[in-house]
Amino acid sequence: MERTIGVIGGSGVYAIEGLEGARWVEVETPWGRPSDHILTGRIGGVAMAFLPRHGRGHVHAPSSVPYRANIDALKRLGVTEIVSVSACGSFREAMAPGDFVIVDQFIDRTFARPKSFFGEGFVAHVSMAHPVCAGLGAACAAAARAAGARVHSGGTYLAMEGPQFSTVAESRLYRDAWGCDVIGMTNMPEAKLAREAEICYATVAMVTDYDSWHEGHGTVDIAEIVRVLGANADRARALVHGLPALLGADRAPCPQGCDRALDFAVLTAPDRRDPALAARLAAVAGRIL
Repeated sequence: MERTIGVIGGSGVYAIEGLEGARWVEVETPWGRPSDHILTGRIGGVAMAFLPRHGRGHVHAPSSVPYRANIDALKRLGVTEIVSVSACGSFREAMAPGDFVIVDQFIDRTFARPKSFFGEGFVAHVSMAHPVCAGLGAACAAAARAAGARVHSGGTYLAMEGPQFSTVAESRLYRDAWGCDVIGMTNMPEAKLAREAEICYATVAMVTDYDSWHEGHGTVDIAEIVRVLGANADRARALVHGLPALLGADRAPCPQGCDRALDFAVLTAPDRRDPALAARLAAVAGRIL
């Protein structure tokens, strides 16, 4: 099948230049409006779809991002893989501002966001043991290195609700007791929803600061974050341009099974499924419906 690479751009990444046949398209979903229109086009013959997570002009706070609409819209455009580009704080001295971390685990501490497409009348439980696609993550690491970034393969991402940054006590808890490596506000429930939509998902976490645990760096400084974001954004765009050549235009079944996550996940009997919710799931769960 044809591959379509979806990119969700975080803080500082609001567009991707150089797409062939680029155009912004509006996608309607039963979950509301996505964060913005979606920029479609091709790079090296490979279909691409770019969505600014916070909207152009950064109008969505982490808690107000329409995560379900975003994933549904990308699914409707035929997206087969999603690369999430996100700013983050670091809990590790070695993961310094400017570095890229290819996340492989999450701890979800968000609480004010809908976290599933499914619910009463249509119940499903997908596995999140391995929440990112290992193959896609490896391609992101290779593309990031080719773009000149210092890359760390593997790391645990603590997803906090925000929009405030951590207290020192929280930062030390996440770092010392929980063993987290980076912290951010947006990759959950995004990763969970991508799994329910049977889309491969990988996170490129761009380190902007040391959160608040590091005594030598003080508290989180927005001005410094913005400065680092600017440099990171250029490398992130170069990473995106490098992915099509690494992945190719044709897509084989995912070895990890991301594209078959719903095979054994649905528990509700067909004759007991809520028709209204089933209709809303037409794009996300169309393969099994």
